[in-house]
Amino acid sequence: MFLLISIIFVAIVAIEHFYIMVMEMFLWTRPRTMKTFGLTPELAESTKSLAANQGLYNGFLAAGLIWGLLYPDASVGQHIQIFFLACVIIAALYGGVTATRSIIIKQGLPAIIALLLVLFL
Repeated sequence: MFLLISIIFVAIVAIEHFYIMVMEMFLWTRPRTMKTFGLTPELAESTKSLAANQGLYNGFLAAGLIWGLLYPDASVGQHIQIFFLACVIIAALYGGVTATRSIIIKQGLPAIIALLLVLFL
């Protein structure tokens, strides 16, 4: 049961980063995405390629977490999850300092919870 809870939290973090990837790579200039990131149409258009690059990195984080969940050797999979959750936490802290503090809560907190569950369950 407890293992299932950690799997669910890691999956939530992966899904969140996959969704961020889609927004940044494919929906950056759409009204909903611009509202989410607090962008004007002009700023969204001028930063479209930068956002797509950033989205690619979020996709790598999601892929790494999914890889860790699906890895056939559970012990190795756990180490993969720990690495990628740590990457998410570091990225959230950096984003919270350099972009907007809410990133720490929106992206960092779920990853911290998932990491604690992976480490201690």
